Amino acid sequence: MSLLVFSFSLLVSSAQTYSFDGRDKDAIQVRPTDVFTMEKGYGYDFQEVIAEARKSQNETFHLSDGIFYFSVAVPDGNYKVTVTLGSKKSKGNTTVRAESRRLFVQNVETKKGEFTPCSFIVNKRNTTILLPDGKTDRVRIKKREESKMNWDDKLTIEVNGDAPTVSSIKIEPANDVPTLWLCGNSTVVDQDYEPWASWGQMITRWFTDEVAVANYAESGETATSFIAAGRLKKIVSLMKEGDYIFMEFGHNDQKEKRPGSGAFYNYVYSLKQFVDEARAKGVTPVFVTPTQRRSFDKNGKIQETHANYPEAMRWVAKDLGVPLIELHEMTRTFFETLGVEESKRALVHYPAKTYPGQQTAFEDNTHFNPYGAYEISKMMVEGMKSLSLPIVKYIRLDYHSFSPSNPDDWKTFHWNDAPFVDIVKPDGN
Repeated sequence: MSLLVFSFSLLVSSAQTYSFDGRDKDAIQVRPTDVFTMEKGYGYDFQEVIAEARKSQNETFHLSDGIFYFSVAVPDGNYKVTVTLGSKKSKGNTTVRAESRRLFVQNVETKKGEFTPCSFIVNKRNTTILLPDGKTDRVRIKKREESKMNWDDKLTIEVNGDAPTVSSIKIEPANDVPTLWLCGNSTVVDQDYEPWASWGQMITRWFTDEVAVANYAESGETATSFIAAGRLKKIVSLMKEGDYIFMEFGHNDQKEKRPGSGAFYNYVYSLKQFVDEARAKGVTPVFVTPTQRRSFDKNGKIQETHANYPEAMRWVAKDLGVPLIELHEMTRTFFETLGVEESKRALVHYPAKTYPGQQTAFEDNTHFNPYGAYEISKMMVEGMKSLSLPIVKYIRLDYHSFSPSNPDDWKTFHWNDAPFVDIVKPDGN
């Protein structure tokens, strides 16, 4: 029997711990030579990517010493991951992300000899859809998604930070927790590459290890194309009573020109499909109006660029009794509070050569950088609180109330770059 099969069967029913410093003698001892392969079932991953990125470092793009990726081959599902931070040799400052840059542990300080366990839930998936009749189907992902960490057969942990220190990683199944299913476009998706980011990969920061977030959003998607690609079908095959499904569309839907397209035509029809599928499974649907684009008028006010799509979503919400989070209005307040120039700090606006291979300036008024995405994730939490959704009882204790009219100072936001960089903007605008 291969180690891969052993790991699969073990993780389905129990836990496995991987020790990096030998402290846990009952755990699998991870050696520097343990490089991940599917046959082995675990090991260090993406070492070549890290090494290549180091060659391109500059004053603004810099990789932390000690950054590493660790992957484990596991079946689809939710997993409780417990990362024990700390080292007997040195103090540490550690950030932990998983899969496609989902943030879970942020800048945790440990003293020399101090060990701090941090637990969170990671949703892992592939493209296979298991149907009720025993047959299978497949999510039709886009070509660029084939290399994403979100759609493979392994769970990947990113250990980062100013001085990352990890002594062990424990992984165990956690399929009995409520899951938040996220549906949307490039403003929601787990962005793999610096400097792009979205609220869907940041909101994981705010929930305890009693909630899973499964982000199925993808750049360029509309409500209609999301369904056509089988993304909703995959979600429906996995969702269970007590889960939530959040839907933020509108950015790309307004550009559809096919017969029958329009805010009060195929858009509202597709939104109703989401609601009907969710309620049939005992799942709570929640609408999210689209984030604003950074488009100011001469008076420093945000101009409406989404036509009547936000209004159509509000109309369906009222008609069907669906809870709605007004991200459209909160991001308007956020941008106007920051102002015409400072609002660029929340989006992908960077001079040429800030990132490796970037020969021209980034001037993107739709897609958020890590700071902007982080702030939007707080708006989502506030939206959940305003609706009194039961899920808010699982918000972490270190979350502090937030207002888009009083955002965090971008100068105080600290983000450790990942080695994955893309100079091509995501689909959608």
